[in-house]
Amino acid sequence: MPLSIRIATRKSPLALWQATFVKTQLQRAHADLRVSLVPMTTQGDQWLAAPLATAGGKGLFVKALEDAILKGRADIAVHSMKDVPMVLPDGLHIPVIAQREDPRDALVSHHYRCIDDLPAGSRVGTSSLRRQYQLQQRRPDVQCTVLRGNVGTRLAKLDAGDYDAIILACAGLIRLGQADRIAQAIPVEYSLPAGGQGAIGIEARTDDVKTNPLLHVLHHPPTAAQVTAERALNHTLHGGCQAPIAAYAVTDPDDAKQLWLRAWVGEVESQRSICSEARAPYACAEALGVTVANDLLAQGAEQMLQASRH
Repeated sequence: MPLSIRIATRKSPLALWQATFVKTQLQRAHADLRVSLVPMTTQGDQWLAAPLATAGGKGLFVKALEDAILKGRADIAVHSMKDVPMVLPDGLHIPVIAQREDPRDALVSHHYRCIDDLPAGSRVGTSSLRRQYQLQQRRPDVQCTVLRGNVGTRLAKLDAGDYDAIILACAGLIRLGQADRIAQAIPVEYSLPAGGQGAIGIEARTDDVKTNPLLHVLHHPPTAAQVTAERALNHTLHGGCQAPIAAYAVTDPDDAKQLWLRAWVGEVESQRSICSEARAPYACAEALGVTVANDLLAQGAEQMLQASRH
């Protein structure tokens, strides 16, 4: 057993919470293991002016951490799974996905309790094309404005009166002790979550035979299967992390052995969206994602995603 594990992490409060959570769980499971954090600044943290879709996508938050692992400056990295690119660098894998927190989107506002309460013309801040497109489908009369920065920065901009409301992830607010800021946990029927939202993944070197076995105490197979289906769909669509794609898998309420995957693709210019869903055994999670993605492609998803990129 190695004497220590070094965790590469971003410096944002949420990233540090996630890394500290993993550290605590590992030390609880392995009493003689020392775990330390290696805080880093990524390109995504530095480039705050442009929307993520034009700045290079959420992979900007991950690359520096992956480089640290590959170059031996860290042993593992902890990620929000919705930020992780579909294809990992050679030599790295994600052997562990921890149990998911609430994956829904959150409306945060001082004056309005839900999306339907927002007056026409309200300024709503979000950095996500997926959230923007779904919000404007339900409320085409509100103004969506790009909002970047960590959770604290975004909340501060709302508090300063720059926005009437902002949309964040419930999971991040809950983990940071800010659940009381959630005015509405937006129903998935209004805003289907991003693939991997609310789930934490641990990335490591594939050949690190000492570290990998120690990580499995954090693995949650149902969450891993759900995220596998969601990511397989995104990968098949070549969507990346910032495309207007939603993918959300849960246990089928009528059959605990079945996985139920719902997906959505939007195009803002035409105000068009398409949806698909299917069910399959948990063991077939990846194939389920591919099946639903292929149905979306048959409905024209590729052309819609190309239009959104332009």
